[in-house]
Amino acid sequence: MDKPTLERAGLTDAQSQAIRAAADAALDFRETLGQGQARPQLSLDAAVAPFLEPLAETGLSETEVIGHIVKASEGGLHKMAAPSFFGYVLGASHPVGVAADFLVSAWGQNAGSSFETPAVTGMERAVCNWVIDLLSLPPGSGAGLVTGASVANMVGVMAARNRLLADQGWDVERDGLFGAAEIPVLIGRDAHSAPFAALRYAGFGAARAVQVATDAQGRIDPRAFEKALEACSAPPLVILQAGQINTGAFDPFSQLIPMVRARGGWVHVDGAFGLWLAAVPELADRLAGVELADSWAVDLHKWLNAPFDAGMVVVRDRAALVASMSARGAYLPETTAHWEPTDSTPELSRRARGVPSYAILRHLGRAGVREMVTRHCRLAGRIADGLAREPGLTVLNRIHSNQVTVACGEGTGADDQTMRVLRRVQERGRVYPTHGEWAGRQIIRISVIGYAMQDADADLVVSEIVAAWRWCQRQPVDAPDV
Repeated sequence: MDKPTLERAGLTDAQSQAIRAAADAALDFRETLGQGQARPQLSLDAAVAPFLEPLAETGLSETEVIGHIVKASEGGLHKMAAPSFFGYVLGASHPVGVAADFLVSAWGQNAGSSFETPAVTGMERAVCNWVIDLLSLPPGSGAGLVTGASVANMVGVMAARNRLLADQGWDVERDGLFGAAEIPVLIGRDAHSAPFAALRYAGFGAARAVQVATDAQGRIDPRAFEKALEACSAPPLVILQAGQINTGAFDPFSQLIPMVRARGGWVHVDGAFGLWLAAVPELADRLAGVELADSWAVDLHKWLNAPFDAGMVVVRDRAALVASMSARGAYLPETTAHWEPTDSTPELSRRARGVPSYAILRHLGRAGVREMVTRHCRLAGRIADGLAREPGLTVLNRIHSNQVTVACGEGTGADDQTMRVLRRVQERGRVYPTHGEWAGRQIIRISVIGYAMQDADADLVVSEIVAAWRWCQRQPVDAPDV
């Protein structure tokens, strides 16, 4: 294509070269994920220094900018998309989703309006429909695509706030919370931080929630729950959990949710990663009764492995979702037969974040999603078995899903030993598990969720932790970790 044609198409030669250079660099990064260490090689100070120069008076050319970003980022990026990364329950950005994400940026669509971006709306509606169906949630539920489970939890809590106050004759969207009736809030003692943040964002306050006792796996105790429920002065908001962050366990939905329904309350489920087990018939019984809830939060960038900026909220009563989220300006078109993306999320302007998830679901199909979730749960069991065979290593959880929690040593000094083993493993950099706290102990937490993880990757994380543990047993306490 000659230069005049490029310019008529909206691109100069330099701009076209910059896009190709970025694509080449992205390909190079993904094709070399299996090489070198999993962790960043530079310290925080060293990694940020190349970017913190004063803004120059004169800018760089397009290709120079891309070259600068690529070069200056070397050594400062984590290989989170590699099968060696076992930290933080993060998905690995499936390649077909990454490819679709290129299109999202190139298209430059504001996905907030179905009238303006009908093709994107079609893909995003398909994602919502498919996920609701895959997870056996109520057909006809309202849904919105948000940045991740943190915002999905917030939206679900705000929909609950709308409905519970409306049932008491209060319009919270018009009149706010000042003077509103009380809404009791119950949540498990071992819930993730995200729903606590959601309570803050929605004006409930995190500290006002009643934290209900849990068992050794982090599941709400039904007897303690029933007692807490009896103390509620009004229909409560109850937050349950599908996938405890350390153990991967599930609250007993089939026991708890009917108790809440009998009192006219609302049940929201934080199902960031654990809700995906509902897509697998052989595993779905671990979430028995979860479909009885009123709202659900799920991450698409976790088990679906979509690129980041991908979460979903599902609300049984779509009217409550729309009432709590819709923010229509006079310049926006009237509601059509199609749902409007802005009616289900807290944003008017946003990127077409559903396109990568559409691509991944189209690529995997139902069978591919089932296979991936099943494989990861099996690999978690393989890792737990391998670690448990090593004297001195203790797996602290049953394998409910994809999470493995391990501690090193016993008695005084065990926490220090665990942290030393983790530092050794991370510094070696062949695999990258992360830290946590569970059952009053410091732990190494292993999350099996990257799309490419196989038996060899599971065996590698076991061998690295075992080798680090044996090394620590031989070394003086004050010896360096590497």
